[in-house]
Amino acid sequence: MTPHLYVDDPKDARYAAELLRSGAPIAQAFGNFYAITARGDAASVGRINVMKGRPVDQVGSVTLPRSRQSTIFDWSALPDGLSREQLEAVFDAFFELGPFGFRGPASERVGDHLASLDGGVRTTQLIAPGYACPSTEFLEHAAAAAGDDLLYVTSANRSRHLTGADDTPAHWQAKALCAEFASAGSLVLLGHPDETAARQRYPRHLPMSTTILAFHRTERLNGRVCLSLERHGSLHLDDVAVLLAQFDLGLVLGPRARSRLTLRTYPEVA
Repeated sequence: MTPHLYVDDPKDARYAAELLRSGAPIAQAFGNFYAITARGDAASVGRINVMKGRPVDQVGSVTLPRSRQSTIFDWSALPDGLSREQLEAVFDAFFELGPFGFRGPASERVGDHLASLDGGVRTTQLIAPGYACPSTEFLEHAAAAAGDDLLYVTSANRSRHLTGADDTPAHWQAKALCAEFASAGSLVLLGHPDETAARQRYPRHLPMSTTILAFHRTERLNGRVCLSLERHGSLHLDDVAVLLAQFDLGLVLGPRARSRLTLRTYPEVA
């Protein structure tokens, strides 16, 4: 791996974006854990799938700075009872708290390697680090560097397909991440200079992959439109429900959200 660059150093953030432009994947500080970000063309997604030990054609997720996130969703395909204005406000509320994810109807801009069908709806998944993370500046530079490509994001860990483990949680410690990906010579680390302080910025979040809300389909309970929790990750479902209630929205649990993700543990905590 390339030696440390630091996410809160503007020069390092710009340099990492230039490396991404050239095709390098970036193991970036992502709120309170680490994710791998790269150009979102099909070839780049396939290469990182292979690096992680996933099937080469596994569908990926998108990350973008807030200024560009709306371009990946088809707002004309929202279910009855939801509006773009309402959901944009929901996005802001969750990203004010920290890292989070949303799945919704995909716009034509999103390639099939970043989209999947659910109940006949073509969807895409957005994962972003939230406003408190200095990686927001890196994402602005990276999105500009990627040009017409979107940015692809995946958790910083080896896949269960490679390890054989039932669960391979995301890394939240750069030292262990570097050790696991030591053989991935093209991977660049854009880390937190103080990981403990970074985690403390998010008292409601565990350092793991994000919780994900879906808005391409809804249910109604007691007259209230409910979004579906697709993944129970870093932000607890109780916090999700409380925040949605501020927008007169409810919460239902999808099948994969009934158990919370597993937190990675280390022999020693940095």
